[in-house]
Amino acid sequence: MNRKMIPNQRHLFDIPDDIAYFNCGYMSPLLNRVAEIGQQATLRKAHPWEIAPADFFDVTEVARARFGSLINADASDIAIVPAASYGIAQAANNVTVRSGQNLIMLAEQFPSNVYSWQGLATENNGKMVTVERSDNHSWTEGVLDAINDDTALVALPNCHWTDGSLVDLVAVGRRCREVGAKLVLDLTQSVGALPFDVKEVQPDFMVAAGYKWLLSPYSIGFLYVSPENQNGKPIEHSWLTRLGSENFGGLVEYEEHFQPGARRYDVGETPNFALMPMAVAALDQLLNWGVDNIQTTLSAFTDTVTARTAELGLRAGSRSLRAGHFLGLRFPGGMPDDLLPQLAAENVWVSVRGDSMRVTPHLFNNDSDIDKLIDVLTKILK
Repeated sequence: MNRKMIPNQRHLFDIPDDIAYFNCGYMSPLLNRVAEIGQQATLRKAHPWEIAPADFFDVTEVARARFGSLINADASDIAIVPAASYGIAQAANNVTVRSGQNLIMLAEQFPSNVYSWQGLATENNGKMVTVERSDNHSWTEGVLDAINDDTALVALPNCHWTDGSLVDLVAVGRRCREVGAKLVLDLTQSVGALPFDVKEVQPDFMVAAGYKWLLSPYSIGFLYVSPENQNGKPIEHSWLTRLGSENFGGLVEYEEHFQPGARRYDVGETPNFALMPMAVAALDQLLNWGVDNIQTTLSAFTDTVTARTAELGLRAGSRSLRAGHFLGLRFPGGMPDDLLPQLAAENVWVSVRGDSMRVTPHLFNNDSDIDKLIDVLTKILK
């Protein structure tokens, strides 16, 4: 694929020149256009007589299609969820664990893709297996070594939320199919910035919250459900998920059957007249840029940050083993005291996760932001 560098897009965001924001892994800023749409959409509720029955379905279906385009899935494979934890709960409600089977995840994995599985293991006398970090090997090797004929579930991200270290999900998906294990992914820290193809990985369920790399508002997310898992049991029963719900006059004719595809797993009130149009606009922009191009551009940016911080003694993980949009930097003498307050006082915004200073930029970051980061770190490390 012919990937290209995207020119700086700061003009599309409301970010003052003196702000160096490297924190999309925490929460992305909204595009100006997305914020404007949100303001306009919120005002629609002031005139509810202008909201027609079709409005409960049309924009939601567009959102499904747009997210499906990002991951090479059909619109019918996508459910609308409010959070990663909700999507994982839907998956957990449809994964069978027998006594003695194991459930595999990474050490220090984000808790939204942990707690449901801990509960499922406890309820069914299953065994939680945690793959630990290794300085000499990738996460992938450890995960593949852990999967065996007794594995019921593998629950993973694409890149670790603390430092961006990668998992080869194609290899893991292949191994899961060999032993009959379910593969459930939380890609909140990668979808929208790192290319992902459901046809290649073939997960059973995959969820992504929208407020990070999808540049979408808080409380909107998407759940991919593979076709073979689309006849399962949802954790709630919204009237919108039932067949024929478009006919408001016939809703008391209670319907046994669900809308087709993954729609049975939708959260209630999916139309969300304020947030859903915002998510669609954000997805449109991502598709316009191209996720491959976003990853190429952000990889070059984090490579520059890696090189410049290395001059100060900071260490990043191996380039071949981390996502290009994600950088976890470790300090030679340990994390400085009050690192985040000192950076924030100079309008530099990053996160600390585990023993890493997490730098997660986007297309609005520029060379001046890097200069600002280096200048402040130099002062701190004197």
